[in-house]
Amino acid sequence: MSFRDHLTADLRLVLLRVLECAPSYECNSSILQMSVEDYGHNASRDQIHTELTWLAEQGLVTVDKPVATVLVATLTARGLDVAKGRSNVPGVKRPGPGA
Repeated sequence: MSFRDHLTADLRLVLLRVLECAPSYECNSSILQMSVEDYGHNASRDQIHTELTWLAEQGLVTVDKPVATVLVATLTARGLDVAKGRSNVPGVKRPGPGA
């Protein structure tokens, strides 16, 4: 696995974990972009949209597009299981024990 693959897998986990902490398990892409910076990711809005789309294809989030430049993501039950380490999805980093 390349360094870029490790970063992408970690970013996907961070997005799921941010959604896990969000009210109603829901957040817009603008807030998600700011939140992942707190975890050391310097992701563009386009990259956040790309990863949210990928997570939606895996059934880990649902995505709505209320306005042209913002996506709203909602964590699914499957996504919560992955964020908590109860389930694994290739391409998403598995959280460490006790995390």
